[in-house]
This record gives sequence, structure tokens and C-alpha cells, in this order.
Amino acid sequence: MENQVLESSEERTFQYQDSLPSLPVPLLDESLSKYLDAVKPFLNQEEYERTEDIVKKFGNGIGKVFLELHQKLLERAKTRRNWLEDWWLNVAYLDLRISTQIHCNIAGPAPYIENYWPPKEGTQIERACVYIWHTLKYWDLLRAEKVAIERSGNVVLDMNQFRMLFCTCKIPGVTRDSIGHYFKTETEGECPSHLVVLCRGRVFAFDAIHEGNMVTPPEIFRQLTYIQKRCHSEPDGPGLAALTSNERTKWAELRQYLIDLDPKNLTLLEKIQKSVFVVCLDDSSPHATPEDYSEVTRLGLTGDPTVRWGDKSYSSIFFSNGTCSAFCDHSPLDAMALISMFSYVDKKLIENEGKWKGSDKVRDIPWPEELVFTVDQKVIKEIGCTKEWYYKKVSDLQLVSYAFTSFGKALIKKKKFHPDTFVQLALQLAFYKCHGRPGCCYETATTRRFYHGRTETIRSCTMEAVEWCKSMLDRSDSTYQRLQLMHKAFAKHNKMKKECENGKGFDRHLLGLLLIAQEQGLPVPELYVDNAFTASGGGGNFVLSTSLTGYTSFSGSALPMVHHGYGFFYAIRDDRIVATCCSWKSCPETDAEVLCRTVFQCLQDMLQLTVAAQL
Repeated sequence: MENQVLESSEERTFQYQDSLPSLPVPLLDESLSKYLDAVKPFLNQEEYERTEDIVKKFGNGIGKVFLELHQKLLERAKTRRNWLEDWWLNVAYLDLRISTQIHCNIAGPAPYIENYWPPKEGTQIERACVYIWHTLKYWDLLRAEKVAIERSGNVVLDMNQFRMLFCTCKIPGVTRDSIGHYFKTETEGECPSHLVVLCRGRVFAFDAIHEGNMVTPPEIFRQLTYIQKRCHSEPDGPGLAALTSNERTKWAELRQYLIDLDPKNLTLLEKIQKSVFVVCLDDSSPHATPEDYSEVTRLGLTGDPTVRWGDKSYSSIFFSNGTCSAFCDHSPLDAMALISMFSYVDKKLIENEGKWKGSDKVRDIPWPEELVFTVDQKVIKEIGCTKEWYYKKVSDLQLVSYAFTSFGKALIKKKKFHPDTFVQLALQLAFYKCHGRPGCCYETATTRRFYHGRTETIRSCTMEAVEWCKSMLDRSDSTYQRLQLMHKAFAKHNKMKKECENGKGFDRHLLGLLLIAQEQGLPVPELYVDNAFTASGGGGNFVLSTSLTGYTSFSGSALPMVHHGYGFFYAIRDDRIVATCCSWKSCPETDAEVLCRTVFQCLQDMLQLTVAAQL
């Protein structure tokens, strides 16, 4: 998915949506045997035999339970082009009651500091207006269906997630959230065209279209300057946006309370929900260099909650020193759609040297309107409590984002290795070195070659990877032995990745079988309560939660899945690898800084191994 043409004239962005293949249901015996293979590294002989009994009992027809569930899953798949879609949205995102802004949102710093926009005080507004304009141009291209269709090789990928980039917002519910989606292409009809700006606890909105034409950077500059001047010379607003960082049921109840307090509040909330995207003007000045993105990444992910609308599918944060970050709700989309948009903006910024080269003419457009919510003492108090709770929670986060600059994709490919697998195996080795045991690992694979496909789990911690890790730590093993085992580990990972992308993974299948049982009140198979299930990462228990953010200059991050785990996200460029690693300070056994540095050492060790082998 590299070096794409980003604007297309011949094809329409969504033209193949109706001809994409349906998401397949994998074969039951294949999924079960892959599962058995995946749990092996985490069990002793006795435990493994017990798990094997549980699985085999179902596999060969003695336990009809699984076959029955599988049959029901096949029935479900007959009437849906994607049997997983609604389930996944609910189970992975909308049913969660924890603070999704903290635990599920994704964020990433912009790499613009590396070319035309190094950190510099006083540049916040001028940079923001150029950036906003390019993003609006992308929104316009998308509405005209002129964004290029993405392909993997020559296979068309599903483009549905691109519809979720703009005019999309999660809405809290007491037991389950929902997604408000207001984007429309030009042929579908009218689409909201206003932006929302958050600054010093206040909320403003202005239209991006004036008399049929897009506002220009000088016009956006005028709007943002007006907002900033007012906010800096008047008292701070109540900071209502902080409420989005609450636990979901709490936020749902407070939102309802606001609406009951004054029906006008609903109109204002809907205005935020429908906006093209949200612009956050943040007073912090995070340190950022091309080699160290730690602070700007941490503040992007867990910064001031009064200038983050955590439920919005896309928010653009501009810090006071002109650095910037994206902040996104993960429910409606995965990171690659965002990264395609960012790559477009990056390309345009570089083409124009980070400046606006058009006309300075500013039309007489209406000033931004302030969205003034009716609040009472209870709401003010809740905002205060939420902020206190939020800061306590996020102060526990340890996050580092460093560039490994010794080599990148170019050299790895020259050595005939798959770059993504190279990093995954370095991570496995690093975890083994730091913790003395294998670490169950979730790597995201995309299933976008299928209709509305999203992700499947690649379980990177294989027996082959573990055997190789042991060999690397065993002084008596020869270079040749280590290299042989490394090649085996690579082959296994590459095979799994391919299977997952082709709808032949097993994690989503197992989830489907469990959900069918729960929905129809059938007995839940023993497999799901067996210790091996959790120990190997099942049920959201992966100690390493990882993802490649592409072969681009955009890195991203999300929080660990479990308290004793890590989030590990990486972008592989030609000459470097930018890795972001986070963990919780309150967990004594994890240390994001140490793991990240160890991964970098392991990358060197792996290269050494290939060099030594050639001598």
C-alpha cells in the first residue's frame, strides 16, 4: 500500500464497494488447530494436553457444541456481507463502559517538524490555518469521490472507513454507545460543512464554505485569531469537553442531564457531532525532535481534556509552539484511513514549503459563533471531578517515542526480510530479554479486501519465535543455528499475516462462536474459560498490543490492553524506524523506556546475525 496516487480522476472512491467479496467464515477445524498452535508457548506439557483435550473433544464431533455454533455462524453469514461488522463494533468499542477516550482512542504526532515546521512559539494559528485548509481539500476530494482507491497489489481494498473520517462522532449511551454519522458524498446530498474549535474551555464553530466556496487559509486565520484573542482576553470557559473523557455511562447520564437542563444544549451537542472535524488549540508547548517524539505523542494522547472532544472521529490538535497531533475515536475506523489522509496533507505541505501561496484576500465572512452551553453548579462540579480523575489516571502513563536511525526498510529489504516481521521478531526477542518469558502479542492485520473488513489478530508470539529467542540467549548456539531458527520464525509470521489478510485468521472466528452462544443462550464452550485462553491473550488479554502504522512518516499510539502490558506502535521508513512504546508506571514489572531501548538493541543484533552469516 505504498506510494499511491492520492487523487484519482478515472475511478470513483466508492465505486467498487458493492462488488467486494463478503467476509468469509474460516473452516472450524483449521481455526481450532491454529488456536492450539498459538497457545503452546504459554503452557507447560500438562496444561497443553488439557487444552488439547478440550479442543479435540469439539473437533472430532464428540462435543457437538462447537459444530452447532459454527453452523449457526454460517447461517448468520448467509444473510450478511460481513457477519462480524455489527458484533465487532459493539463488542470491541460501543459496549465498553470504561473511559474510551483514555483507553481506546488513538493519537499520533505530525512529522512536519522534520521539514518546514520545526517547533516555534507564535506559529500555532498560521500553521493551523494552512493545515486545516489542506484537510478541508481532502474532505472535498472525498465528497467528490476523487480520493484514490487503495489496493494491496492489484486487489481493491474496502474504502468504507474513509467515510468515517469526517462528520462522525460517537454518542454515549447508558449501556451501549452509538455512532452519529453525517458525512455524504456530493451525489448523496448535503453534508455538514462547519468546523468546531476548542480553546481554553470554550467551544466555537464556523462554516468552511462561504457562498459556495471553501474558506482560504487567510480567512481561516482571521477566524482562529478572533477565537484566540477572545479566549486570551476573557475568562476561561467551563471546559465541558472534559466530560467526554469520563466512563461511558457517567458521560451518557451527564449528557442527558445537560439536555434536560436546556433543550438548546442538545442543538449545541449535535453541532459538535456533525462538524467536519474538531480543531483543538492547546496551550502546551511539547518538546519534539525528529529523534524524540515522546512528549508531543503523550500530550496528543492524554493532554488537556477541556480541549479534546474525545468522541469525535478526528480532531486536529495544534500546540502553542506549532507542533501538532491527531486525536481520534477508534470505533468507526482504523488508523490506515487516517494515515492516507495525513500522507495527502504531508505531500501538499512539502510541495508548498509549509506556506500558503495563494491570494491574501479575505472575504467578509461571518465571525465564528460561540456555542455557549447552559450549565449549573452540578455540571461545573462534575467537570472539576472529571478533570481531577482524568489527570490522576493519565499521570500514570509512561510513554516514549524514539527514532531508531541505524537502518530502516531499505536495508531490511536488501537483506530479503519482510520489514514488519523484522520489527515484530525484534519485539519478541526484546520482551523475552526483559521478562524472561514469551509475551502474548496482538498485531493488527487488515481484512479490507472484504466488504467492510477491518482487522484480524496476528498472534506474533509463535513457538518458532520462542525457539529463536531462546537460541539468541543461549551462548552455546552457533550463528548458523540462530539464523536457521530466525528464518523459520520469519516464515511462520509471514504465513500467518497472509492468512489473516485473506480471512483465514482464527481470533475473530472464535469471537463469533462465543457471541453466537451468548446471543442464543447456548452453553459457552469450555475453551473460553480454560486458563490457556486468557494466558495466550484471548478475551483482550494480550500483554503486547502492537501495530505497524505503515511505511510512512506517521507514527501513532494507543494505550496497553492490560495493566501489566505494553502498547507498541511503529512506522517503518526507508532509513529509520519510529517506535512508540507505553506502559503503566504503577505496574512494577513493565518499563516502556527499557523495552523500547531493548527493541532497538535487538534490531541491531538481528542485522549482525545476517551479516555474520554472510562472512
